[in-house]
Amino acid sequence: MRIINTNDIIENIKEMCIEANLYLSSDMEKAIKESVKIEKSLIGKQVLELLDENMLIAKDKNIPICQDTGMAVVFIEMGQEIAIEGDLLEDAINEGVRRGYKEGFLRKSVVDDPLLRNNTKDNTPAIIHYNIVKGDTFKITIAPKGFGSENMSRIFMLKPSDGVDGVKKAIINTVDELGANACPPLVIGVGLGGTFEKCAFLAKKALLRPINESSNIDHIKELEETLLNEINKLGVGPQGLGGIVTALGLNIETFPTHIAGLPVAVNICCHVNRHVTREL
Repeated sequence: MRIINTNDIIENIKEMCIEANLYLSSDMEKAIKESVKIEKSLIGKQVLELLDENMLIAKDKNIPICQDTGMAVVFIEMGQEIAIEGDLLEDAINEGVRRGYKEGFLRKSVVDDPLLRNNTKDNTPAIIHYNIVKGDTFKITIAPKGFGSENMSRIFMLKPSDGVDGVKKAIINTVDELGANACPPLVIGVGLGGTFEKCAFLAKKALLRPINESSNIDHIKELEETLLNEINKLGVGPQGLGGIVTALGLNIETFPTHIAGLPVAVNICCHVNRHVTREL
């Protein structure tokens, strides 16, 4: 049995909140740089060049890539042979987020009640997802999610008879109708299957996979490629100003579902697709 003290969890989550908001992952950096070379619209190309410059300034000056430093979404993958000592795990995770947003001077965007809307002033509570696995691994992923793009996400409870054409229509129409409001170029996470809530989780999880890494399921990989091509033909373009780079990547995660349903969730993210993973 391996023991992890919650002080280590707090410190790592604090650092990860700051790191995720200042630096993009290598796959995102590469995709933005490559997109400048292929964008045909002059204004679209200028936008992409500014996004590239923005990344460099954020890295050089240690300032957030985006003013919306997001609501902290935390994924915990924990082995059954791990024991936690110290505080409650959930309290430790929130303490790490609290310290990260305070010490990193990151914008606090969380309100304590959806209607009364009093700012909690420390960006807690975080959204936490747990996955219990075999062994003694303890992996943390921090994915701050801004709401400019989160608000453009959708879920559809399709009929099985809608089939793959219905899935394509739901995803492409979502981007066509809402994508310009989500600061494109976009990264699109898609969940297929499960139940209403599982499907939404899958769409969020899909954003964590590197955008240059396709699904290992052949027909899903083909669907990812088809959808990305079709979305980039919509003409939305960088910042919705027209062009061929509407989305940088599209990932799909799947799960078995009921015979009577075909859930589809679309979680849209802007080019600031932030996530940092550490294993303790």
